[in-house]
Amino acid sequence: MTERRTLVVVRHAKSDWSGGELDYERPLAERGRRDAPALGGWLAEHVKTLDLVVCSPATRARQTWQLAGARLDPRPSVRHDERMYGAGPTELLTVLAELPDEIERVALVGHNPGLADLVARLSGEQRELKTAAVAVLSWPGSWVDAEFSTATVDAYATVRG
Repeated sequence: MTERRTLVVVRHAKSDWSGGELDYERPLAERGRRDAPALGGWLAEHVKTLDLVVCSPATRARQTWQLAGARLDPRPSVRHDERMYGAGPTELLTVLAELPDEIERVALVGHNPGLADLVARLSGEQRELKTAAVAVLSWPGSWVDAEFSTATVDAYATVRG
C-alpha cells in the first residue's frame, strides 16, 4: 500500500500595517495574536500531529507559528526557510520535493498568493486563503509526487479567535 502524504498549508495570521516596518518585518496585529492560538487549537483538533513545519522567516509568519504551534502536543520540529517568503507554487513544490520520505505530515506556514496558488495547483480547487486560513491536502506517494498527483482537500478553514 502506498503511503499518503499530508500537507497542511497555513497562511499567517493578520499582520499590523500601522508601524511602517518593511514587509518582511511586519508583526502580527492584535487580531492576529488572537487568531493564531485559535489556529493552533484547530490544528490540534483536526490534524493532530505534524512531523515538520517549514515556516517563512518573515516576522508575521514566525509569530503565527509560535502562537499556533504552542497548542500542539507534541510540538513538531520547525525549519525556517528563506524560500518560503514570497514563494510561488513552483518554489513551494521545490521545498516539498526536498523532504525525506520518512516525513509524512508537513505544514507550510507562509504567504499569499503563493499558498493559495499551491493549493489550486495540487488539488484543482480554488480556495481563498484569508489570514489564519488552513487547507489540509493529501495524496498517495512521496513529496516528489506532489506535483504529479491530484491531491484531495481533506479540510479547510479560516480560523478566528
